[in-house]
Amino acid sequence: MFDHEFVEGSPSAPVLLLLHGTGGSPADILALGKELCPASPMLAPEGQVSENGAARWFRRHAEGVFDAEDVVHRAGQLADFVIEARERYDLGGRRLVAAGFSNGANIAAAVLLSRPEVVTEAVLFAAMLPVPDPPSLDLSGTRVLMVNGRRDPMAPLGPAQELAAALRERGADVTEHWHSGGHQITVDGLAAAKEWLAY
Repeated sequence: MFDHEFVEGSPSAPVLLLLHGTGGSPADILALGKELCPASPMLAPEGQVSENGAARWFRRHAEGVFDAEDVVHRAGQLADFVIEARERYDLGGRRLVAAGFSNGANIAAAVLLSRPEVVTEAVLFAAMLPVPDPPSLDLSGTRVLMVNGRRDPMAPLGPAQELAAALRERGADVTEHWHSGGHQITVDGLAAAKEWLAY
């Protein structure tokens, strides 16, 4: 079981699975959850990989060059954690939406692509394709909002668009929101996420 924080919320609000970016923490990402949907129950695990003391979800060989084998392994661990947490916190068949930033958005994308029975909805801030050749699974029940910056050096336009294309090719319903900034969560990006979540 991952180290994590759980915050109780309204039974009528979606459960938010909150996934921090590199060097972040469950406490940091809970603040994003409160912005997105203050009434939601929130589950915020901590990435188990340490890169020079910074918590991450999976290993990488260099900036933007991910260890694909580790991505798949860690995505499986996270999916198993979500199944356990649903039981532990009596979340049953409740609507669950993953929301992640940067490295957290990338591991959420990896779970969407590899374990669609566990996570079918996600808000991905500054995400890109996490593995070069994702499995060809049926994602026709999956909804994704991608919020990316046009000038993001960490999640460039090409790899971000590759993720959107991979999800769509597998049948996912993908909404893209592009802002003019870089590697950040913007006010308009947050507004788009709130609107998407309320749908």
